[in-house]
Amino acid sequence: MKIAVIGAGAFGTALGGILAFNGYDIDYYDSKTTGERLSDVVQGCKYILLAIPSKAVPYVLPHLPNTIPLIVATKGILSSKTFQKFDDYMVLSGPGFADDIKAYKDTYLTVTDDRLKKLFQADYIHFDYTNDENGVLMCGSLKNVYAIWSGVLGLKRDSKKWLNYINDVSLEMKTILQANNANPDTVDLVCGIGDLKLTCGYPSRNYEFGDKFRQNNDYLPEKTVEGLSAIKKLLNNEILIPNNLSILSSILKTFSHDYFRKVANGSK
Repeated sequence: MKIAVIGAGAFGTALGGILAFNGYDIDYYDSKTTGERLSDVVQGCKYILLAIPSKAVPYVLPHLPNTIPLIVATKGILSSKTFQKFDDYMVLSGPGFADDIKAYKDTYLTVTDDRLKKLFQADYIHFDYTNDENGVLMCGSLKNVYAIWSGVLGLKRDSKKWLNYINDVSLEMKTILQANNANPDTVDLVCGIGDLKLTCGYPSRNYEFGDKFRQNNDYLPEKTVEGLSAIKKLLNNEILIPNNLSILSSILKTFSHDYFRKVANGSK
């Protein structure tokens, strides 16, 4: 059975490696590969695995067939409305670094469909389950936002301040999910609290950006920081944001539309 993996980066190849080991025929699509056509990669496949940066998703989705089951492993998407054209889609998310998966280290993932448990079965892969696709997507995006702020605050992993921050953030995330018709209990799964704990510290790129921004407010990101993309979406009201969120309010005040205009100009 053929599975098309859209995205040949670290995470896409890590997940593709599990599928290949389980006997599936894997065909990768990488937009940087000259002459490669997306239509050729997805032709004849039984599943499509989406593992590209979130900023590329709007450009790729229109070219994917909506009748083939879509596995969403991309983080940074705030709403399930993004995938409303697909007849069958499912989400795979959690606190797993690509290098850990490739090294066969224990990895914990949340899935929204039991088919994913079979596809990605391995001794070192552990699953929890929810049918709350919208909540899983929001958790995968919001945790990056809060990871940036953890770096801005200079919080040290497992310190009392860090633990209090994680607790306060999980409550805010639950409030956001509930306001957007998702299940707040999804935050308690590994896609929520588990991924939040992993991301709010090194070697997370989001935390690293926040830490460098704390030391130098003129610092500009050199690589893609998913949390910044998510902040832009929040500023553009892609989802409903309740008014009583003190941490998120501070984040949006600091990284405002004015900040992104300065970033676009290459200086602050």
